[in-house]
Amino acid sequence: MVLHRRGELRARAARALEALRSCRVCPRNCDVDRLADHYAFCKTGRYAVVGTHFPHFGEEDCLRGWNGSGTVFFSHCNLRCVFCQNFDISQAAKVSEARPTPPEGVAAMMLELQERGCHNINFVTPEHVVPQVLEALATAVEGGLRLPIVYNTSSYDSVDSLALLDGVVDIYMPDFKYWKPESAARYLKAEDYPEVARARILEMHRQVGKLRVDAQGLAYRGLNIRHLVMPGALDETAAILRWIRDTLGPATYVNLMDQYYPAGRVNAEHYPELNRRLHGVEFVEARRLARALGLERLDERQPHPLLRRRFRV
Repeated sequence: MVLHRRGELRARAARALEALRSCRVCPRNCDVDRLADHYAFCKTGRYAVVGTHFPHFGEEDCLRGWNGSGTVFFSHCNLRCVFCQNFDISQAAKVSEARPTPPEGVAAMMLELQERGCHNINFVTPEHVVPQVLEALATAVEGGLRLPIVYNTSSYDSVDSLALLDGVVDIYMPDFKYWKPESAARYLKAEDYPEVARARILEMHRQVGKLRVDAQGLAYRGLNIRHLVMPGALDETAAILRWIRDTLGPATYVNLMDQYYPAGRVNAEHYPELNRRLHGVEFVEARRLARALGLERLDERQPHPLLRRRFRV
């Protein structure tokens, strides 16, 4: 990593950690002293909490390859998505039972995943722990980490965090959840989410450009946008896809996902409008909208020829 050779990675980690004294790592701007192990919305103090780490075979083909994407899944979150499918890690996890992971521990996880043959290091839910990620990365790179870095985010990131990640992250994988502020307020508990997400995805695109893959079909740099199609929200899907086309261009890589199911706080009493799986016709219409808008790189789960050979499909 060029930044490491210049000593810049360690310098950025130091600047980021100092900012934890009055934390504005994400748009919540809690202003608590996390270096003193205080915390607020994200329930995370001085050290990150890793929920799990493993080679992930459920990611996009260009990320999982044949050995998996090296996922490091951070606990807690700076959103409160009522439908979160990882609710036990992101919201239900008790701070009193958490096991904070020092940077050396996170670095060891990355190096273990590299040793196991993973094609990249995939940070999941990292928005609230960017300083800790940079600190761990500096140690991991010094220990021999050479894999592409994937930043797998809800898009509720701060300007300062993305500035620190410029030149560090190879692949940005933002999720664009809702278009309307009123929907974001109800379902994510962040009314400003749509505005923040648009601005941050634009910055991610500025940093890394469109998604690029190598001769084997593996992604090595660029932007991969995800959008989970939600029940009864095709108008929001249409608005998001139109914005992607008009702002980022039709060649933007988009993974339109259909795996919604009721989870988290969703049940017949609370958020009943979300208390069902996505209808097949809804996803068919979402796909039709994407194609009608001229989006050229929809994730169709059709592996690159070399990946297909490795998968034996």
